[in-house]
Amino acid sequence: INAEYGGKLQVHSVNQQMTAPTKTFESCFLKDSDGIKPPYYEGNFWLVDGEIKKWDGPVAKVTSPIFFQGKDEPIVIGTYPMLTEKESLEAVKAAQKAFDHGRGTWPRMSSKQRIQYVKDFLTGLKAKREEIVNLLMWEICKTKGDSEKEFDRTILYVEDTIKALKSLENKQNTFEQDQGVIGQIRRSPYGVALCSGPFNYPFNETYTTLIPALIMGNSVVMKLPRCGLLCHFPTLEIFQRIFPKGVINVISGSGRVTMPACMATGSVDIFAFIGTSTAADAIQKAHPKPHRLRVCLGLEAKNPAIILSDADLNIAVEECVLGSLSFNGQRCTALKIIFVHESIASTFIGKFTEVVDNLKMGLPWEKDIRITPLPEQEKPGYLKKLIEDAVSKGAKIVNPRGGKADRTFVSPTVLYPVNQNMKVYHEEQFGPVIPISTFKDIDEVYNYLAASQYGQQASVFGKDPNKISELIDILVNQVSRVNVNAQCQRGPDSFPFTGRKDSAYGTLSVHDALRVFSIRSCVATKENPFNRELLTEIVETKKSSFLRMEYHRER
Repeated sequence: INAEYGGKLQVHSVNQQMTAPTKTFESCFLKDSDGIKPPYYEGNFWLVDGEIKKWDGPVAKVTSPIFFQGKDEPIVIGTYPMLTEKESLEAVKAAQKAFDHGRGTWPRMSSKQRIQYVKDFLTGLKAKREEIVNLLMWEICKTKGDSEKEFDRTILYVEDTIKALKSLENKQNTFEQDQGVIGQIRRSPYGVALCSGPFNYPFNETYTTLIPALIMGNSVVMKLPRCGLLCHFPTLEIFQRIFPKGVINVISGSGRVTMPACMATGSVDIFAFIGTSTAADAIQKAHPKPHRLRVCLGLEAKNPAIILSDADLNIAVEECVLGSLSFNGQRCTALKIIFVHESIASTFIGKFTEVVDNLKMGLPWEKDIRITPLPEQEKPGYLKKLIEDAVSKGAKIVNPRGGKADRTFVSPTVLYPVNQNMKVYHEEQFGPVIPISTFKDIDEVYNYLAASQYGQQASVFGKDPNKISELIDILVNQVSRVNVNAQCQRGPDSFPFTGRKDSAYGTLSVHDALRVFSIRSCVATKENPFNRELLTEIVETKKSSFLRMEYHRER
């Protein structure tokens, strides 16, 4: 292809259109004879005001992306309540009552007390590991290893949040004195938080906002994602048993119905959402006083890999395969476009496509599986349109196994060369389609980033310190994280996770999240003997949960 781009690249007679759904990957699906029984979780209940309520209204079926061989009917693995505006308002009212304008039991507790509640919850949660991992595999088809990592990373995140809060509290155990005024500054809760996580990390990403919101003293309405929600149902009885009434309320149903209804009350003080910018904008607009609404948003991304002419191609290929195809590319931090210097394009693409086509496709619990069925019903059709658009405008499918689909399986598809006239050049594909473009001058990549509506992360591959330094100094003003000779990723959770432009608003890390869900509050007085004695008595008698000198053991 295009000999001027560094030489000839053989295409191996690859089909240049995505094939219509066939039984191409029939052997990758489940056999009846395997004797594996799908789970079934009848989620006809919801949690509000400390009560798990039975739901007698309409429910939605949860289907697995896994099919039995020879069958076109999806496997039903559960149901969930399609709650209405009425139930959404009930959840907000319960959360509002629990906070009670800061007068509720939960916001007035000391951090030490709230930490103990979270620890007790964590004990119950750990006992659900096997059940939650199994539901993740069946509902979103995340591999067993990755499902286990998602659960374990969530547990670690909660434990690290507790440690971070203890450290923060210890630093706040002081009185500051300036210009004749003495005071103590601490962080206090905002009020009612509305939290909603995504389908691709339905457990971990939800908890990265839920736990900081709770532990800082807010009450919460948690909206479950449409896809990936079953893993939360085993936790409802733990929430109900551990936390005070109304502190945590869990709703499900259409986001278009439930979330705007919550917002329209004007009672939501914080909105934490991981999803699309379009959805985030629509939900925020429903708030009658948006200037009062604090938001923390994790949105779309189009993270590029930039492969310089002197890059170690073995490292670049390994990291770009991981970055673009881990969990089928269904990560906001995934590499979603690759820019490779024209002088090494042919060599890189040859190595890259060879590795891609050797990735094993199959079911999430099978050994060494890398590509699994896609959980979003509409995604195979969307990817098909992206591929056809690119091919019609000059791109080619350059890997022999690319461009094939079978029900929920879509084979990894490498497109080259892509250009600005193609949708896949601009849109976040969120699936196993990898567009590759070449550059001669690095300004071409800079211009792409400047024009992009996204700005989350970028990966740079090369050896020359001078070139890498220049890239770093420019890219940090375009994206929030630059990864050198490594794929884009969120972790570790102590690092800031944020973005520019349409990719994020606010920062999530263990430390930052505590600040997102709280506000600095101050108790101050004029410095004189009477006031000093007054403050001393309050602290020594522990009459106030805010004004105190109480140290936490951080280990």
